[in-house]
Amino acid sequence: MVLVRTLLTVAVLLLAAPPLGAFTPDQPWPPDPKLFDPPGTEVAPGLKVGDTLDQSNADLAKDLLPPEVFAHYKSGGYRNPIASFPTGIYHYEKDFIAATKENEGKYDIDSSTGTIIEKATGKPPAYIYGIPFPTLSADDPNAGLKALWNQFHVYWNQGDVRAESLVIWANPDGVDRVSTNAVDFQYYQNQHPEYRRENPQGFNQQFIAITKTPVDLEGTVAMSFRYQDPKKRDSVWSYVPAMRRVRPISPANRSDGFLGSDLAQDDGNFFDAKPEDFVWKTVGLRDNLRMVDPVSIKGGAGKPRWMPETGYHNDWPPTSEVPAAGYMKEGWKGLAWAPVSGALAKRKFWVVEGVPRDRYYLFGRLELWIDAETWAGAWNRKFSWKGELLNTYGVQAYLSHPTSKKDGDRVEWLWASQQAWQCAENVKMNRATLAGIRARPDGPLDRRVTHNIDQLFNLQSLARFGK
Repeated sequence: MVLVRTLLTVAVLLLAAPPLGAFTPDQPWPPDPKLFDPPGTEVAPGLKVGDTLDQSNADLAKDLLPPEVFAHYKSGGYRNPIASFPTGIYHYEKDFIAATKENEGKYDIDSSTGTIIEKATGKPPAYIYGIPFPTLSADDPNAGLKALWNQFHVYWNQGDVRAESLVIWANPDGVDRVSTNAVDFQYYQNQHPEYRRENPQGFNQQFIAITKTPVDLEGTVAMSFRYQDPKKRDSVWSYVPAMRRVRPISPANRSDGFLGSDLAQDDGNFFDAKPEDFVWKTVGLRDNLRMVDPVSIKGGAGKPRWMPETGYHNDWPPTSEVPAAGYMKEGWKGLAWAPVSGALAKRKFWVVEGVPRDRYYLFGRLELWIDAETWAGAWNRKFSWKGELLNTYGVQAYLSHPTSKKDGDRVEWLWASQQAWQCAENVKMNRATLAGIRARPDGPLDRRVTHNIDQLFNLQSLARFGK
C-alpha cells in the first residue's frame, strides 16, 4: 500500500491531464487506424497490445487494475484482449467544444459544499453548457472533484434517456434472477439549446424506474428528483404493489441495492449520487486499465438513428452474436458475470475519494476512477465505514459517433455501442449484478428523447405505473 501511494504521488507530480479530445473537420471518421497503437506496443513490461490478459500472464497487470478485479484474471475468472484506445479520437459537437473553451477558468469549487461556483460572483451558475473544467492541474487539491463534475456534465450532455434494460443477479456459475425495468432520465444541465427545457423548480435531473418482470416485483416503481441547490437533498419515493402506497424515502437509501440486488440507484451509469453529499479528496492521476467496447472505440458500433417519436436509437446485435457476460457465451468456463466481449485499454485516470456526510449512507468511503480525457468513469469502489472493500462497480467505455436528424443538419455526437457491461460485484458475497443489457436487441435505449415532464415525473405516476 505504501508503494502504491508513493507511485501515485510521483504520478501526480510528473503527469498532467491530456488535452481535451475535440473534433475538428479534418479528422477522419471512423478514426484513422494509424492513430491506434499497433499490436506489439507495450502497455506495461511484458504486456502488449494484441495480447490476451488471462491466468497465464495476469501478474503483468497487477498494478494496472483494482486488486479485486486483478484477482479474477489471476484465478481464470476473467479473460480479455488488450486494445489500443488513443487520446484525441473522442469527439464532441462544435457548439459543445466552443462552450467548453469559453469555460476555461470560469468556474471553481465552493470549499464548504463542493458545488460548482462562478469565479466572478462566487455563486452557483444557473446553467452550464460545455465541460466546466476543461483543464485540470495536478497541484490542484480539487482536481479530483472537478473531474467528477466533468463526468456528470459530459454524461448529461448525451441527453435525456428512455431505456428498457435488464437487471441480472449472477452467481459465479450462472444467473439467479432477471428483472426487466423501464427507466426515464430527464436532465436539465448541459443540454444543447435545441434540447434545453424550462426549469422553474431548479432541478439537475429527474428519474423514474418501473419494474415489469418478474411477477413478484412487477409494478414496483422508484422516482427521484435532484436539485441544483447544493444543500437540498434528493427527493425520493417508491411504490411497492404489496403495500399499495407511495412512500417517501431517505436519499441515503439510494445507496441500498435496487430491488435487493447489489446495484444501487447511486451507481447509475457510473456514479449518480449528489456530489455535494460527500466530502472529496483527490488521490491523484494514474495509468490503469479499463474495460472498453472494442467495436465502439474503432468507430464501428453503428450510427445512432433519429426516430422522431423516441429520439436517437442505436441498434444492437443479438447477445448470441455479441455476448456481454460470460453466462451468455457457450462453453465459457470463467465467472458468469465476466465481460467476455470487452477489451482492456490503458488510460489515464483521476482517482478521487469521497466520504458521505450522512452517516446512514450504506458505504463509508467511495473511490472513483475517472478517465482524464473522456471523463467517463471506469471503476467505482465502495468501502464500509470500517474501511473494508464491499463492492466494485465497473463499466465499459464507448466512443461518441456522429449522427444527425437528416442530411445537412447539425452533426451531433452520441455514444454508440454494440453491448453493455455494467457490473456491480459484491466482493464479500462472491456474486454480482449486471445492468444496462437490453431485454431485446431492438429495445429502447434512446437519447435526447422528449419527455412529457408534467405527466411522467409526478407522484400520481408512481401509483399509475404500479397498478
